[in-house]
Amino acid sequence: MGLYERFLLPPLLSSAMSAKPITYQRKKVVPRCEGRVLEIGFGAGHNLPFYDSSRVSYIWALEPSEEMRERAKQRVSQSTIPTHFIDLPGEQIPLDDDTADTVLVTYTLCTIADVKRALGEMRRVLKPKGKMIFCEHGEAPDAGVKKWQDRLTPVWKKIGGGCHLGRPIPKLIQDSGFVVEKMETMYLPGTPRFAGFNYWGTAAKA
Repeated sequence: MGLYERFLLPPLLSSAMSAKPITYQRKKVVPRCEGRVLEIGFGAGHNLPFYDSSRVSYIWALEPSEEMRERAKQRVSQSTIPTHFIDLPGEQIPLDDDTADTVLVTYTLCTIADVKRALGEMRRVLKPKGKMIFCEHGEAPDAGVKKWQDRLTPVWKKIGGGCHLGRPIPKLIQDSGFVVEKMETMYLPGTPRFAGFNYWGTAAKA
């Protein structure tokens, strides 16, 4: 890990992930979680204040970055929900099959190197009647915007922790053995269009 990834990227990501449009999206989706929750890409814990403690009994906080886990510790200490850190990437989830009632993934699928493998792991650990709740940016529906996503992604990945601007989020989820039950989309206001097309909703095992 270089100096940029260790010292500069964590505060940049933490700031970007606390932007008002993204925070507003978190408020929409996080309260839908229930039971024992596996959160993929816990980051600095920006979702934590929006969990409903009357519905959520436990959180596995998967976050491979030590620097981001350090940033999350204050939020975790202020929460009443028991939270256990998992310091592994999304492709390696050390939970038994059919363990989580909810898998939550927000603004993370863009950065996972082997995203299909990670989604397969999420499906494996999700209970048969569980839900995956997602909120992600990805491939824009407009050809002109998509063209810029393709052009900018090679550079964007280097400065954004591996972030792919135009991943086809619904297709990735469905191709990994999920059925998307409900989904909404829009360009987030106040964000660049090439990075601002948002998908959010719920999915279940096929």
